Amino acid sequence: MTAPRSRPADNSWVQGAVDHALASGYQAHTATLRGVVRQRLVTRALLAHLPTPPGRILDVGGGEGTQGRTLARLGYEVTICDPDPAMLRRAEEQLSDADAAVRDRITLVRGDGHDAGSLVGGGWDGVLCHGVLMYLPDPAALLHVLAEVTAAGGVISVVGKNASALALRAGLQGRWHDTLSLLDEEPHTAAPTVAEIGNLGVPSRADDPRQIQDLLVAAGAEPRAWYGIRVLTDHLGDTPPGPDLDTVLEAEWRAGERDPYRQVARLYHLIHQRRPLDPW
Repeated sequence: MTAPRSRPADNSWVQGAVDHALASGYQAHTATLRGVVRQRLVTRALLAHLPTPPGRILDVGGGEGTQGRTLARLGYEVTICDPDPAMLRRAEEQLSDADAAVRDRITLVRGDGHDAGSLVGGGWDGVLCHGVLMYLPDPAALLHVLAEVTAAGGVISVVGKNASALALRAGLQGRWHDTLSLLDEEPHTAAPTVAEIGNLGVPSRADDPRQIQDLLVAAGAEPRAWYGIRVLTDHLGDTPPGPDLDTVLEAEWRAGERDPYRQVARLYHLIHQRRPLDPW
């Protein structure tokens, strides 16, 4: 059996939030309907915008490699850069059952996403950063790094929590005091972020997707598309996928690609493209 390639580093950008408990919680979450909807919708959007395989994909904060394995099975060369050893151990465990060709297409790198340039270099055809910004006090620096390591014309994919719709889940679940608190905290023009305890029981932030778009544009990446994730299913808690999963996914996709629905999705998915470098 071919082991996934790995390279150590000592940094961590999550400042203690992503630890072994979070890794375990994330594993459980990915098996729920909400987790499956997220991963499948992200994959569908990526395949609409990434260059055809083989291509070089960097997954910053890729964790246990759910999205990375999917892309590797499709023929992409994937490097997962994550600071959490528990997540990377889980990625190795998951890869132990994969085909040798898939294992050979995945490289695991332990390290801080802010150091991606020195850890894994640049020129990537696609750079993913999914579910990471919510654990950072300020996303601007990491977004700049994402753009720097992406090849000219390459794709940048960012998934984060939508600060404009946090009260919706609580309201649909009948948690009225939480709903009122979140409505009071929703950002206005001068407030870029909202904090809450997320699915996995650790503090996390949310952002206005328009502000994340602006930061990516400032870093040199032009917007190509944005999608909402979990418009219709976010309030269903730990409900497992059912026999109607394909129908649910299609309904979520259609809602998430259009207004007004995507504006109230739990998560935003932004697709940007790195501008060509200025000629001398």
